[in-house]
Amino acid sequence: MKYILASASPRRRQLLSQILAEFEVIPAKGGENVNLSLFPEQMACALAESKCDEVFKSNPSATVIGCDTVVVFGKEVLGKPRDREDAFNTLKKLSGKTHYVITGVCVQNQYKKVIDFDKTEVKFNVLSDDFIRIYVDSGSPLDKAGSYGIQDGGLVKEYFGNYTNVVGLPVPLTQKLLKEVTNL
Repeated sequence: MKYILASASPRRRQLLSQILAEFEVIPAKGGENVNLSLFPEQMACALAESKCDEVFKSNPSATVIGCDTVVVFGKEVLGKPRDREDAFNTLKKLSGKTHYVITGVCVQNQYKKVIDFDKTEVKFNVLSDDFIRIYVDSGSPLDKAGSYGIQDGGLVKEYFGNYTNVVGLPVPLTQKLLKEVTNL
C-alpha cells in the first residue's frame, strides 16, 4: 500500500513517521479557500478534505492523508500570518490568553474516506514585545497557523489535549483514521 501525505510541513512529516515507516510527500497546491460561515471544526475538516481530494485525484491507488490546522481565539479564526507585522499582532493578541487549536484530518483510498478533527486548549504565557519581536525575527512563526509553534520555547504556559494536534498532525487521531481506512 502506498501512502501519501498531502502537506509540505516538515512537522507533519516528522509526526507521520511515528505511525508509518514509508510514505511519500505530495503537497496539495490548491489555495486554502475558507468558508467563513462554517464552525472552526468544520472549516478545518473541509480544508483537510480539499487537500486530500486534490492529491488523491492524481494518486487514486494510494491512501492519502490531508490535514489542516486552525487557531481559534474567541470568535476569530487565525490562519498563517500574512507577514511579520501580522505575526507580531497575533502573538500580542494571544499573550496571556487562552485559545483553541483544531486540526482536521482526512484519510482516503479507493474504498473509503474518513474525516475527523482534534481540538486542544492552549494558554499562552504573558509575552513581552521584545520577546515577540525576537521570535518573529527568527522566522519560525511565519508558516504556522496562529503564528507560533508549541515546540518553540517560552510561548505556551499550559495546554489541555493532544500536543501533536497543536504541532499540526494529531498522531492518535491520524492512526485511528488510518486503521478505519486500511486496517493498518
